[in-house]
Amino acid sequence: MATVIGVRFRNAGKLYYFDPGQLWPTAGDAVIVETVRGMEYGEVVTGVREISDDLITPPLKMVIRIATVEDAKRHEENVSKEKDALAICQKKVDEHKLQMKLVGCEYTFDNSKILFYFTSDKRVDFRVLVKDLAGVFRTRIELRQIGVRDEAKMMGGLGICGRQVCCAAFLGDFQPVSIKMAKEQSLSLNPNKISGVCGRLMCCLKYEEDHYEATRKQMPKVGKEVITPDGNGTVIDLNILKETVRVRLPKGDSYEQKDFPMQDVKRANLPQKWNNKHEETVEEEPEEDVQEEMDEEIIDMLDE
Repeated sequence: MATVIGVRFRNAGKLYYFDPGQLWPTAGDAVIVETVRGMEYGEVVTGVREISDDLITPPLKMVIRIATVEDAKRHEENVSKEKDALAICQKKVDEHKLQMKLVGCEYTFDNSKILFYFTSDKRVDFRVLVKDLAGVFRTRIELRQIGVRDEAKMMGGLGICGRQVCCAAFLGDFQPVSIKMAKEQSLSLNPNKISGVCGRLMCCLKYEEDHYEATRKQMPKVGKEVITPDGNGTVIDLNILKETVRVRLPKGDSYEQKDFPMQDVKRANLPQKWNNKHEETVEEEPEEDVQEEMDEEIIDMLDE
């Protein structure tokens, strides 16, 4: 176990751990820390606590000091200079006719380095650009190519839900998202409807995925024969959020559809232990049929 504090350098940025030493800052305090990029000004998000050594990337660096009023003022000055630096860099990019889109700029706290972030569809040779920028700013210059998700995180914006995009609001790290999650949640597989402003699958597809997976395992599949309080029928639809099963039941010469709580529906022609909802071990169902495999291939093509 290691004693650490959690620090962020940007809003909704990644959380980094540092050794508080004898300072013991609390959440909300600003601190000066040493990073691989140099001295940085950050905000303490999580106070002093102990975490497993497996969650730490060694070596664990120390907190230099709790930020002073002068440190805060210097940080504000650095932030105010970023807009001008970005404009100068954009001018140089246009002069060299480079196929790159500038996204953002950051000064290290001690001004030892300026980082410019950009996106591009292909590899860019920016060696001459770096020399020009170093001559203008008289400090080390680093250009870093980022992906479209990182661009959306830095730029911000509104999602199709009408709220600020999650990555810019509170997400520290991007979680893997796949088209299979949309299918699991019975969403449209139209890329335009399940993609975010970055053009990639929406991060929110991940939020309820664990619930859908766990609940679906407890429910019969569509097309299966089941036993209900009103007799035997065939499953035609599932409502994961309400945890109900829609069953088609024979009624004379026709059929009727009725919704049942999933605990009232039991699969037919299966061992009794499956039908006992309190049983810990559950009989696994057969693998998906050929049509299901074909659907997966189509989904993979859409994801590409």
